[in-house]
Amino acid sequence: MQNEQGKVIETPAELFQRVAKAVAQAELSFGGAKAVKKWEERFYHLMSSLAFLPNSPTLMNAGRPKGQLSACFVLPMEDSLESILSTLKNAALIHQSGGGTGFSFSKLRPKDDVILTTGGTSSGPVSFIKIFDATTEHIKQGGRRRGANMGILKDNHPDIEAFIQAKSDPKILQNFNLSVMVTDEFMQAVQQNKDWALINPRTQKTVKILKATYLWDLIITQAWNSGEPGLLFLDTINRTNPTPITGRLNATNPCGEMPLLDYESCNLGSINLSKMLYSTGETRKVDWTKLEQTIQIAIRFLDNVIEVNHYILPEIKTITLANRKIGLGVMGWAEMLIELNTSYASEEAVQLGEQLMKFIKETAQEASAKLATEKGTFPAWQQSIYAPDQPMRNATCTSIAPTGTISIIAGTSSSIEPLFAVAYRRVGILDNQTQLEINRLFIEKAKKAGIWSESLVAKIYEKGSIQPISEIPKRLKKLFITSLEIAPDFHLRHLMAFQKHTDNAVSKTINLRESATKKMVENAFYFAWKNGIKGVTVYRYGSRRKQVLQK
Repeated sequence: MQNEQGKVIETPAELFQRVAKAVAQAELSFGGAKAVKKWEERFYHLMSSLAFLPNSPTLMNAGRPKGQLSACFVLPMEDSLESILSTLKNAALIHQSGGGTGFSFSKLRPKDDVILTTGGTSSGPVSFIKIFDATTEHIKQGGRRRGANMGILKDNHPDIEAFIQAKSDPKILQNFNLSVMVTDEFMQAVQQNKDWALINPRTQKTVKILKATYLWDLIITQAWNSGEPGLLFLDTINRTNPTPITGRLNATNPCGEMPLLDYESCNLGSINLSKMLYSTGETRKVDWTKLEQTIQIAIRFLDNVIEVNHYILPEIKTITLANRKIGLGVMGWAEMLIELNTSYASEEAVQLGEQLMKFIKETAQEASAKLATEKGTFPAWQQSIYAPDQPMRNATCTSIAPTGTISIIAGTSSSIEPLFAVAYRRVGILDNQTQLEINRLFIEKAKKAGIWSESLVAKIYEKGSIQPISEIPKRLKKLFITSLEIAPDFHLRHLMAFQKHTDNAVSKTINLRESATKKMVENAFYFAWKNGIKGVTVYRYGSRRKQVLQK
């Protein structure tokens, strides 16, 4: 926390105390003051040991007046100026409180379509995305960072071509991630080289017919050029919708890991896998007991956040409390693998990833079921896929978020991503300062191998990779393989392994070298669709002038 003069007025320990105390207040109705004290201590230990951290808005706002603690929101948008501007206002309020927003612009009439009330014509979804982007530019999340948005357009919208190419200029829409919401029908039309109809959402009439492969190639080319748009798979997302009677999932949060219903919000938190290990002599192993205990406390923590949260809009409160969705994920996966002497680019790593996430999902659901017997099922449970045999406190329990901020706080690798580099410059955080960083585990293992020196560090910074450096042993080169040195197949297989056992979705970038071909982008997209992945984004190194991480 900072005071009015911008001076920091709490220590990290006090931050965790503030959050633990605020979140534990949810226990008052169920176990009184004694239960509050018990869980406050457990939550504090969980966070202060960096074994688990909640999403940034919870760290920022818990225990403060009108504490808005959720990271993810989806806001609906109807085809009227009143609805668009109402959504814009609501998004601004959410950004101001520290949250991020996702929108489907698919209901908006296309550019140059008639407006009957005025006799004029519509400016179309892309122009309205630009208005949302401009507003976001001037409102920081929680006063600390700029807002984040996801803009989505369905594959059969008449303005889909303009949408796909909307970020051709890197200076445009810098506060938006863009994704095309594609259906199985579209993907099959691509495979069979069929025509594809673009349909006006206002009239439901076909306004244009083009080849599905033309649209597909446009998406691939643009993703190759700039990393966007990503793809979201509508039918895959809705096949695991836990509350299909309540509504259809048409949009996600800014990074795609939380498909949400209209007005729904979600609270995220991540387990630091690099802390879920124990030593037997020289060997490190997964501490399944500690992981199980951490999951149980984390699920209770996230469920409590729903209870103590301040809801900006009544509509958000109603549906969030009805479904009580939470998203427990992980960070530190790459560092866990290094500690286990397992290369990210290996069959062993992929298999462990699937085993680990299966354990997390099953334990999380058991914890939610136990909470349901203690505190009651989520109100919409009777209309959910769990009724009548599986009592659950939460409609969803797991989600893999990018953990951009909290992994820095925890001092570990982000999400399920491999190491970006052994040494790198991080720009754009801490008042846009540039930070030089070198991986702590590499320092440790290089010292153990007797090769550590200042000249070695200089060589790593100079070359941007440890692979060409002759004095580094092959086993360390294999262990510290970085994102651009890993074949796209292994990126995708890690994504698939974790998605298989995740209720919601997985935010992971498929990193490609600068020399990657468009065919490699196409193969990644096809793989994702065929293997039940809910969304996919590729990023070819250097395809944007401004990057958060640089070698």
